Amino acid sequence: MKANYARVLIDRSIRRELDYAIPESFAEKIGIGSRVRVPFRDKAALATVVAVLEESGASGIRPIEALVGDKPALSAKLLELARWMAAYYCCSIETVMRSLLPQVIRKAEVGWKKQLFVRRGRAASAEEIEKLRKRAPRQAELLEAVAQLHEPKLAADLLRETSLDNQTLRALEKRGFVELREEAVERDPHADEQFVPTTNLVLNSEQATALAAIEKALEAPAKAKPFLLHGVTGSGKTEIYLQAIRWALNNGKTAIVLVPEISLTPQTVERFKARFAEAQDMVAVLHSHLSEGERHDEWHKIQSGRARIVVGARSAIFAPLENLGLIVVDEEHETSYKQEEAPRYHARDVAVVRGKLEGCVVLLGTATPSLESYFNATRGKYQLLNLTQRVDDNQMPLIRVVDLRQEKRKAKSLTIIGDKLHTAIIARLEKREQTILFLNRRGFSTSLLCSACGEARECPNCSVALTFHRTASRLSCHLCGHTAAVPKKCPACHEDALIYSGFGTEKVEAHVMHLFPKAEVRRMDADSMTRKDAYRETLRAFRAGKIDILVGTQMIAKGLHFPNVTLVGIINADLALHLPDFRAGERTFQLLTQVAGRAGRGETPGEVFVQTFTPFSPSIQFARHHDFTGYFEQELEFRERCDFPPFRHAVLLTVRSAHEGRAKFSAETIARRLREALPAEFILGEPTPAPLEKLQGQFRFHILMRGEAIVRLSRLVRETLDKLPMPEDVIASVDVDPYQLL
Repeated sequence: MKANYARVLIDRSIRRELDYAIPESFAEKIGIGSRVRVPFRDKAALATVVAVLEESGASGIRPIEALVGDKPALSAKLLELARWMAAYYCCSIETVMRSLLPQVIRKAEVGWKKQLFVRRGRAASAEEIEKLRKRAPRQAELLEAVAQLHEPKLAADLLRETSLDNQTLRALEKRGFVELREEAVERDPHADEQFVPTTNLVLNSEQATALAAIEKALEAPAKAKPFLLHGVTGSGKTEIYLQAIRWALNNGKTAIVLVPEISLTPQTVERFKARFAEAQDMVAVLHSHLSEGERHDEWHKIQSGRARIVVGARSAIFAPLENLGLIVVDEEHETSYKQEEAPRYHARDVAVVRGKLEGCVVLLGTATPSLESYFNATRGKYQLLNLTQRVDDNQMPLIRVVDLRQEKRKAKSLTIIGDKLHTAIIARLEKREQTILFLNRRGFSTSLLCSACGEARECPNCSVALTFHRTASRLSCHLCGHTAAVPKKCPACHEDALIYSGFGTEKVEAHVMHLFPKAEVRRMDADSMTRKDAYRETLRAFRAGKIDILVGTQMIAKGLHFPNVTLVGIINADLALHLPDFRAGERTFQLLTQVAGRAGRGETPGEVFVQTFTPFSPSIQFARHHDFTGYFEQELEFRERCDFPPFRHAVLLTVRSAHEGRAKFSAETIARRLREALPAEFILGEPTPAPLEKLQGQFRFHILMRGEAIVRLSRLVRETLDKLPMPEDVIASVDVDPYQLL
């Protein structure tokens, strides 16, 4: 078939595909997934080719202006995945394309970084060298250094080593003794690091059984179900990933490894770069802390085929790898795999669908599976692989529950570090062992209260109290970023009666430094980890034993392996337990199990102290006994009674506006139209104010729907919204399979 026309998706939300004529000059190069520049209205626009056609029925067809890049940016299978995402997640395909192609690639404004390289020119005669020594000794010195080169060298490095300048180098170029050429160089985020090569570790019987099942699936991926690798913390799941990927590479395949947090990426990258050290280009990294230039270079390294393993956060699932053999989703239960703005996809579920489209094996690994994944495994949709023992027969940590109600009665005030935890920390410091203290709340104090009138300093844009940050000496909203100065008197009653209430990681750090003045204490949260390399430097210092006590939020809760950590203290286990969200108990169980799993990963047994005001909560008690199956069975019974996932899919429709009345009226109107459009098989909730009623200056109303035929439900919701004209300042957003109901 001769490609005369290209059907394209413009990089704008017009919700239409347009046909353009393909000029003869690049007819041979253009294909599905190619990036092109096209005339659109009165401007030029960038677009992606989604089909090539022999004929087109459209009128007034204009030609494509230019082809961007030498080869297609997206494969036909990735475009098929984009269409599935648009249908499933109830959004436009243009919105999905923004996730598939990083902005730096879409806009095509950032290019390769070019640097000057030096190579030897014509050989200098003995007479010429002698003349140079007399007339221009610096040129002679530089010429001697150039004579030692066996391959091109960066001009900047050569001049730095010889302490000479660019003028001297240019003088040699004029004489023909050196050649200077600009060449593209990669901005590698790990260029300055040295990775010590590692080899495969000896697997125990459970690991060997799991790996054998994965390798068998890799031989015949078309018949394979996704795997759920349920292994207790410290059971050696990463080693199975590494050996399975090695098998895939040896058989001409490539692999994607998803990790939930940027904070996990440095340690994961280190392990992968060390294991596959025979070719440093083999492992590419994709996450949001890369600069635009680094992201550009890593993406092109993947697309060119030089990188065969991609490690990254959720967007790495769209990496343009060919011959995909294995997708690993580490800590598959993690909520950070769910994107909170359109397209509101879940990277784990997209991984399963991409695996099906690409005909590759999908491996989901975790110590605390999500209820949906474990339910799929019990029903035979996924294949379950169990690891019940820690490697080297290390014991699971002993978990002690501390009742904060009793601690409060004894201390007559709110306790940060209880007596039992205090004693345990002293014992670890004496033995030169390390401690992790976990609190999933940033800041110094959680609110500023007036003891006279009871008013709390609230965010003007959100329905939450402002948090006090002592380092910055400011009040801050963690939802919208609003900051305010700390008032001297209460703005409501003008009394000098302001008190700080509650505590976050900043206050815990200060309290711990006061209690243990000789200990090296460091904090790890979003406030302290603002520099690009701060994560990596802190983790490296902790591994080297330079930090005795690490205080942090959930970024230190999972995936990290530090054999010298023998004590973990959970300062307050109740923070997420009582949220108005059906997943609150599940999240608490997962977080406690993951944090507890940081202890006792070496030869010394670990100990965990869980401080809580609700010690008899099922989430806490099942976590205490490392009993996932018991928790799963109890929680499943509750979910089935209430028609919640995994028995039915949920769709959350949020209506928001700066005007409360308009938001409420619009939500009621949408609910009425949905009632007319949805068949009886779907459960439609009433429009209600969101638990977090005001966010970023917008009043919010929720409509929760549930049903089994999720693609059909998504389509009906989209059709209903498309027919309904919205007031200008009202926005309705749809979240399929929501992970936050706040």
